[in-house]
Formats: sequence, C-alpha cells, structure tokens
Amino acid sequence: MTPDESRICNTIDHLIKQDRSFALWRIPGESPRFAMQASGSARLLYNIEALDGESGFVIAPFHVSKQHPIALIRPDIRELPLDEGKNIPCAWNCNPMPMEPQSHAYGTDVSCKGNLKEDYSRRFHSFIEPLRRKQFEKLVLSRSQTIPAGKADFSPAATFHKAIRRYRYSYVYLCHTPATGTWFGCTPEIILSGEKGEWHTVALAGTQPLQNGELPTEWDDKNREEQEYVAFYIRKQLQALGIRPTETAPAPVRAGELSHLKSDFRFSLPDHKKLGDLLKQLHPTPAVCGLPKEETYRFIRENEGYDRSYYSGFIGWLAPDEKSDLYVNLRCMNILSDAFVLYAGGGILASSETESEWQETEAKMKTMKRLIIDNGQ
Repeated sequence: MTPDESRICNTIDHLIKQDRSFALWRIPGESPRFAMQASGSARLLYNIEALDGESGFVIAPFHVSKQHPIALIRPDIRELPLDEGKNIPCAWNCNPMPMEPQSHAYGTDVSCKGNLKEDYSRRFHSFIEPLRRKQFEKLVLSRSQTIPAGKADFSPAATFHKAIRRYRYSYVYLCHTPATGTWFGCTPEIILSGEKGEWHTVALAGTQPLQNGELPTEWDDKNREEQEYVAFYIRKQLQALGIRPTETAPAPVRAGELSHLKSDFRFSLPDHKKLGDLLKQLHPTPAVCGLPKEETYRFIRENEGYDRSYYSGFIGWLAPDEKSDLYVNLRCMNILSDAFVLYAGGGILASSETESEWQETEAKMKTMKRLIIDNGQ
C-alpha cells in the first residue's frame, strides 16, 4: 500500500468511527470514487419508487422495511480525503456524535445454529419440496455466517484496497451510514447502469469454479436453465414497460475465483427520471429470489430462517442526469465491532442436490474470507 493509500485508509476508518454517512467504491476498469455527506445522516426511504428523480449513493435491502430502509447518501463531498486531520474540510470535523459500538443490530441471525451445515440441509429440503411439486420454477436459498473479529486493528479501508487489487472484474464498495452500519462487498452483477437514453442490465446466474485459472467452456443443463430463468424474467419485466432490449447470448464471466453465465440487455428509456419505477420492476431478480417473483419472494422471507438485511439488495451510484451504476449486493459482509457477518446463496431447481449447493455457498463466501484473513498484509 502506498503512503497516500495508507493516509486515505486512516481517514476512511476514522469516518466509520465518527458514524458518518459515506461510500467508497470502484467500478471495474475505473479508479475509486468517494461520496460523503458533510453533516447529518443519509436520507431514509421506504419504497423503491421513492428513488425516482433522486441522486446519490444508494444502499437498498432485499426487503424494504422500517428496520431495513433504503439509505440515500447525499454527495456533499466527492473527493477522496488525503489524511485524518490535515486538509480535510471543516465540516468533516464538526463535533461528531460519539459512535456507539456496532452490535448484531441489523436484523442478522448470528446464532451458530444458523451457520451449521445441518441447518442449511434442513432449509434446503423445505425449499426443494415446492420445486418438485412444481409450485415454483426456481428458488434462491441463502445463509449467513458470523466470524469473530480476530484483530482489534482491522481496517475496512485497507480491506477495500486489498479487494480492488485482487478482484479486478468485480464492483467493490465500502459503505457506512448510521442506519445500515458498515457494509463491504465485491459483486459481479449489474442491476442497472447507464445514462440518459442508454441503459444496461444483466442476467447473471449459474456458478462454476475457474478451471486452472481459466473460464470453463462446458456448462451443465442445471446452470444453463438457472441463467435462462433470470434472462426470461428480465425480458418480461422490460417488455411490461414497453421496452424492447437487445440481448447477447449467455457467456461465462469471471467473479473472483468463480465463473457465472451472463447475458447483457441494452435498451433506451424515454424517461430517465423514473429509475425508481424501473428498479422496482427489476428487483429482486430470480438470481437472488426466484420465479414466480411475488410468490417466491414471500416464501423466502417466511422460510429461509433469517433476515437477509442488505444482502441481495442493490447498491451504487444513482444519478439520472449523469451516469448511474447500480449493482446487486452479492459477495458481501456486514462489518460489526467484534465480528464479520458473511452472506452467500445459490439458485435451487427441482434437480438440485444439497451437497453441491452447500459447496457453492462455501465457495462464494471465500470471496470475503480471503480478504479478512491476514487483513492488511
């Protein structure tokens, strides 16, 4: 890490301790960006449509509720700080309220019971039965895992810099607000990006490990079917809005040490001020929920056994008059004062098997585990 990066890390970690609302993120192929509110907390919204016409950095949950609202950070400051005290605008140091220690307070199930393989297997069987009865076409089963913090000097900002070097093809972010706590992730999945008339979303599903560091060339029927469910959903949702997108054939892409199948959808929007309405149509996609959407959405909330919180929601820069870049919040963790809560999930079809799906969640969680082990080294 360079001296400038070290100074930035000290400042960013200090902002978390001050309980400031800010985001640091890196779009693949670009330089890191920063947005922060000079004072006050992020604006809280309670339905996705409320994002129409809004600008700022957004973190939205899987299910919007009073406990887990959408947080919109107003970008008063958009330049990366250089150090903890010098050359920082005075608004950054204006008598901040003491930060309460973060606890397991964001709707996360941190019990050991929820992390055991046996519990996952039990949940899996409750999910597979309605699929085999053809009640649903696809379900996504996820889980959380809590890892105690091993080092008192863990640096979220240093972890961000470690991630942007390691995961070049992923969207990497670090976000903190008083309402959401501290979230960090490296996600491969765009939910909506673009500007003015030209927009882009993707159907991303199916998972395989890289083969000797290379993208796999063969994909089984289960993975292809899973990806096609997401593509079908996106076509249907866009067409319901009168949008006729252009679409690419599924192709493998990298996501850390994993690969997924991706189709790109590009389209025009007659009114780019209505991005909240469009996000409402797209979220949650079958890549994180299932089909049919409303029925599986309800089933997951009632049967998954824990609250996903901001995992599998969406996150990123929203700017109707500029360029927006919003991603599905995958490969992420909630950073607490004494622990890390990691999340992962996978698509379940009637043909799915417990062991392979468990191993998929294990592989996905390694994206975060590789970063928190030997942090800063």
